[in-house]
Amino acid sequence: MTTTAPRAGAAAAPAISPYQESVADYWNHESNPVNLRLGAVDGFYHHHYGIGSVDWSVLQAPQGTRDEHIIAELHRLECDQADFLADHLGAVNPDERLLDSGCGRGGGSLVANKRFGCHVDGISISETQVAFATEQAGKHGVDDKVRFHLRNMLDTGFESSSFRAIWNNESTMYVDLSTLFAEYARLLVRGGRYVTITGCYNDTYGLPSREVSTINAHYICDIHPRSAYFRELANHRLVPISVVDLTAATIPYWELRAQSSLATGIEDTFLTAYKNGSFQYLLIAADRA
Repeated sequence: MTTTAPRAGAAAAPAISPYQESVADYWNHESNPVNLRLGAVDGFYHHHYGIGSVDWSVLQAPQGTRDEHIIAELHRLECDQADFLADHLGAVNPDERLLDSGCGRGGGSLVANKRFGCHVDGISISETQVAFATEQAGKHGVDDKVRFHLRNMLDTGFESSSFRAIWNNESTMYVDLSTLFAEYARLLVRGGRYVTITGCYNDTYGLPSREVSTINAHYICDIHPRSAYFRELANHRLVPISVVDLTAATIPYWELRAQSSLATGIEDTFLTAYKNGSFQYLLIAADRA
């Protein structure tokens, strides 16, 4: 099969700054049940949140099965989020390649392959995530088309114009957007699609709120202002075609998660930030001009 090869001289392992090293270390040792138990429902392991209306009847399930019903409902909501992102990738042919940038444990890559039958490369700076995702591709029987790599999204090493579409699902807050979008402009074919779903702080609120700062500290990230996305997309010939505010759509997920055994203690912070207007949850799709 045809593969997307690294550029000549590209390093096999990602060039990592001290900050990225700390992020990689975090994800190499992360084993949070909110990621693992939800993915175990059907083998699609996601590292993002959910959207849509909640079936609140799960809270009335018998005590012995209540937790199982809540976990299944949370997983349904995160799968709906992954499907919503895939809806915005545009028309993709089976012989085309997509890049899942910041792929986590690989759930989004499997979703895209299932949807389009295409080739997908997933990249992460976490060795643990890459190994886990590779194992999942084998279990799903798609490791001939879905492959995972230890690579840095800021300098992937892939050939220019290699990909029909690229996406980030809640991973842009770990990198500088100018450097990131310059790399994506290089990787995408002309007319190719970039999609992100991300949390961003609301410029009209002012500086980041206390809640946004708490989220940054919790996840060792740096949430960008909403304006930064559109400024840097424009600076790198990535022209927005669709912007969807998913803030209201994600609140029910957080309300249910706060009542589950998987609550991590950050749920009330997210809910406060969304409801006071300081934090937003957006999908942005842009085409490479």
